[in-house]
Amino acid sequence: MKQKLLPLLMLLSIVTVLYGCSSSNNVEQLAGHPDNAAELLETRQPFRNMYYGNIPYPANCEQDCYQPHPQLACEAPAEQCYYTGPQQIPELKSGFSVHWLGHASFSIQTPDGQHVLLDPVTGQFDWPVSWAAHLTGIKQRAMTPEFSAEQLQRADAVLYSHLHYDHFSTRDIKRIGRDAHYYLPFGMASYLPTGGYNTTEMAWYSSAEQGELTIHALPARHFNSRTFSDENQALWAGWLIQHGDKKLFFAGDTGYSKHFSDIRQRYGAVDICLLPIASYHGPNYRAVHMTPEDALMVAGELGCKVMIPWGYGNASWQMGDHSSHSALLRLLNMQQRLKSQVPLLILNEGDKVTI
Repeated sequence: MKQKLLPLLMLLSIVTVLYGCSSSNNVEQLAGHPDNAAELLETRQPFRNMYYGNIPYPANCEQDCYQPHPQLACEAPAEQCYYTGPQQIPELKSGFSVHWLGHASFSIQTPDGQHVLLDPVTGQFDWPVSWAAHLTGIKQRAMTPEFSAEQLQRADAVLYSHLHYDHFSTRDIKRIGRDAHYYLPFGMASYLPTGGYNTTEMAWYSSAEQGELTIHALPARHFNSRTFSDENQALWAGWLIQHGDKKLFFAGDTGYSKHFSDIRQRYGAVDICLLPIASYHGPNYRAVHMTPEDALMVAGELGCKVMIPWGYGNASWQMGDHSSHSALLRLLNMQQRLKSQVPLLILNEGDKVTI
């Protein structure tokens, strides 16, 4: 394994020089938590999660977690599946339309007619990881759904949760162009391509106005890096998009912790929750990713009026997962075992719903 990973490690070390300060971009910084974010960034000290260490999980699937489900049609066990069950869309009249492209990538139409992209990453990993992954045999996406050129170019705002290659793509940023406004966790603007991009860097619990929307940067329990020499040199975040009293929450990659109950206390119940349910297999993966049962419990804590899961699917990279749809099988099974009352809205990649 070490021999296979050596080319990848070397390439990621070399690529550090490709990311200089984006001095030709327009960058605004908004203070929040941590209150010394600017100092941490300037002195290259690492950012930290709000809650760390061993945190007890509210629920656990101990056995028979991946029983076949009648509403999931698969070509092989938990592989290349299609959800065939009813999509029970609650009549929230939120004005939000949600289009899931796969993995963590969403296109959101907002009540005021704006077009917002969440973690837009098309194709395979950004270069050079895509090339190194091919050389080392690391699994790539089985299918690669694309944002249309029109979808990308009409974006009013783009929100990225962190720098990992499955969530942040410089190739797609160049395709989106300079007309959109980019909202990034504190310290991430220097990773943008140069060329006049309008950017707002935000610490946790800071807020920005975008038309009639209020965009809140919120905590997540994760980590951040682009290479092997910049771990946690920039913040990571989830996002709350608010229009009047209607709220859509995108958690980004995150593990379970008390930050979710903090969010509920600050902002009240959330209408639409886009929550990750995958990549929890492997050493310490669950500390920074949620299991399906974690996500169900979080949806209850947030008061989600509807939960849309993501991270599974034919367009996922299956990083740390057994198969393309094992996480969705576990979610459907655990929803019944936990008697969760949170409405689930299960999407296949490419599905679009108005809620």
